[in-house]
Amino acid sequence: MAVKLLMTWDILPAKEQEYFEFMVREFIPSIEKLGLEPSDAWFTVYGDQPQIMAAIRSSTLSRLQQVLNSTDWQRLTEQLLDYVEELKLKVVEDRPGFQL
Repeated sequence: MAVKLLMTWDILPAKEQEYFEFMVREFIPSIEKLGLEPSDAWFTVYGDQPQIMAAIRSSTLSRLQQVLNSTDWQRLTEQLLDYVEELKLKVVEDRPGFQL
């Protein structure tokens, strides 16, 4: 069964440019190298929600668990935390469309 890793966070003030460069140059390519597929990304413009909502697909739950337990994933999320706060992760069954 395919699953999605739902991720939410807020970009740290005054880190926006560095954050976007990190996402394009490091985060997304690293996700793909780990065998996962970025599928959705949402930017909240108005309202009391996390600033960024993203989804990453995995072909199976066991594959996703392997990635989440890897040192590569730990390194990548530590780097992400240089640019964001309030990072939250949630694993759900992969369904079409936007999921919370």
